[in-house]
Amino acid sequence: MRVPGAARSTIVLVAGLLLISARTYAGERQIRPFIGATFGGGTTFVPNNAVGKPNPAIGASAVLLGEVLGVEVDVADAPGFFEPDDKHLVVGSRVTTITGNVVVAAPHRLTEYSLRPYFVGGAGLMRVRTTTASNVFDVSSVIPGLDVGVGAVGFLTNGIGVCWEVRRFQSVGSNTDSGGLSFGPEHLSFWRATMAVAIRY
Repeated sequence: MRVPGAARSTIVLVAGLLLISARTYAGERQIRPFIGATFGGGTTFVPNNAVGKPNPAIGASAVLLGEVLGVEVDVADAPGFFEPDDKHLVVGSRVTTITGNVVVAAPHRLTEYSLRPYFVGGAGLMRVRTTTASNVFDVSSVIPGLDVGVGAVGFLTNGIGVCWEVRRFQSVGSNTDSGGLSFGPEHLSFWRATMAVAIRY
């Protein structure tokens, strides 16, 4: 699998942002394993008639959050993203995302004992994979993408809390060396709603 130039540039940018932030920024550390669903998707990949349907998603994020600003790494997997299609062509599929993000949250001193709303946005990679019954429309592609969302986190104890979030993922650019079939430039977008356990350490 080849990683396109735009995707390599995205990896370098995200890694640099997180490295600089980790060296210069100290704050509260959280791990947030989550479950949720993707919905409202759109794509040029073939077949594409199932991407708008709700589909389960699992993943985790690591957050370093200060009084207002923070950084985050988010990894998620949505198995069965292109299933079931109306013509039953797809026998296996998944979309995997990894993003590095900036977090802007309500001031900690004002929300210490209540839900803390936040905004999150950044960039990363989206890996699209499908296997079809005839192997004619198989896809294996990595494309750069952006994500933006809102959420709220609240802690039940000093170390354990819950987090709710809605996030939008949108591809940018196109991998011209596609491992599959696409109507025009490769495109993928979808929403993701999740609920997480927030572990503070």
